[in-house]
Amino acid sequence: MRNEDIYQPVTPAVYIVADNIYSPIGTTTAQNFEALKQGISGIQKHQNPAISDGEFYASLFNYKENKVLKQFKNSKFENLLIASVEAALSEVDIDVENDKTILIISSTKGNISLLETNAADAELQNKIALHTSARIVAGYFGLANQPLVVSNACISGIMAVLAGMRLLQSGKYETAIVVGADEISKFVLSGFQSFQAISDEPCKPFDQNRNGITLGEGAATMILSTNSKYAGRIKVLGGAVSNDANHISAPSRTGEELSGAINRTLSMSALTAEDVDLISAHGTATSYNDEMEAKAIALSGLDTVPANSLKGYYGHTLGAAGLIESIISVQSLKQNMILPTLGFETIGVSSPINICTQLTPKRLKTCLKTASGFGGCNAAVLYSK
Repeated sequence: MRNEDIYQPVTPAVYIVADNIYSPIGTTTAQNFEALKQGISGIQKHQNPAISDGEFYASLFNYKENKVLKQFKNSKFENLLIASVEAALSEVDIDVENDKTILIISSTKGNISLLETNAADAELQNKIALHTSARIVAGYFGLANQPLVVSNACISGIMAVLAGMRLLQSGKYETAIVVGADEISKFVLSGFQSFQAISDEPCKPFDQNRNGITLGEGAATMILSTNSKYAGRIKVLGGAVSNDANHISAPSRTGEELSGAINRTLSMSALTAEDVDLISAHGTATSYNDEMEAKAIALSGLDTVPANSLKGYYGHTLGAAGLIESIISVQSLKQNMILPTLGFETIGVSSPINICTQLTPKRLKTCLKTASGFGGCNAAVLYSK
């Protein structure tokens, strides 16, 4: 027997032990999944001068009527994080003050909306810093460890899950509370409008008539653990990140880099394309993203695997997207149910992939979640029963 066989460490399994989705269509994971099964979308036409001079489609919270979000004495962004984490923690018995617990926060914009209402001074600079929000949330729950912030465009949510997985596998922590959130403000919407990337109707992922993104607000929490008492729960098998270095906003033209992340994810999970039962795609409904993602899926030999995009229900929730869509994927595995892609009718990408068009019962074991974002970043993660 070789020495490396004797001393090779065993990588602990990482289990998903609790979760929450806090969105305009539900404040629990169960409410959200039920709404999606019924074809309910949070996307509506809005007329709000504080966000846009003209009408726009988005999935937004009604902050005036939401009593839960108003009960916390912080910013909207921080209140979203707290509400989601609190709901997830209520489902599981975890000592958050234990030094084996880490908080990981995912966001692309954080408190950037405060630039629109606050004076530009040192106090504002502190408030809009993501680490400030992280300390506020960690302090609210009495967490012992310094929190970690992950902010890398639209792959932030998946990166946060992978960061949690790797920290737990290192043995430094036993529990990771992974939460992501973003709110939609004039600053955020006008940025996408400047790219002419906003759709003038609810988005249509992968459809031949798609014409852009619809934005959305939301928060989501996934609690991960290596504690063996959770054996039998859904596991995070592995994941990978890549960068195509193509353009500051436009993705790769070939899909090779996202395909590389997918292939590495499958390899580290000791699986092949034939083992994937469902793909939860990024599917932003822009011409370039959907085209690139379809090419990447086909390059990885996954073109016949059922795939969906949830953007037609939630809009693009930015730093929360990877987490919201991952949690819905986990529910799909648990309930053996594939959700349709709302807004999709006719395939509109050059590499045809198997886009789901109706609610489909099917025995499922594994789900691949993908994401891509500005700066050429790509990510993939694999969940399994």
